[in-house]
Amino acid sequence: MPKFSRPFSITRKVAQLKETVKIDTQKIREKILEELQAIFQNAVSLAKGETTVNKEPLTIKQRQAWARVAAYTAQVIQGIAKGFDEHQIDEDLAKLEALINEAAAKTKT
Repeated sequence: MPKFSRPFSITRKVAQLKETVKIDTQKIREKILEELQAIFQNAVSLAKGETTVNKEPLTIKQRQAWARVAAYTAQVIQGIAKGFDEHQIDEDLAKLEALINEAAAKTKT
């Protein structure tokens, strides 16, 4: 059995850990992107007037609010696709949530 030094063992463990994190991060990123894509599609549908709320069509102002949600969601998707910064994602999702709440409040009839 070959004898390895402790630093080599630690380096190997760090490399394995980095690979595990890389794989887990990819899975998390894919899941977040899937969820954001669904939000984007729903917001686009509302912005286009394809969807009604309580069987009532949305006003232009309401549709504009949902268009802003769709546009910001697209920006968040693009940012996550480029890189995975957990802190930035948290900030982006908080802002997106605020935009959705604002648009939903305007949509209530």
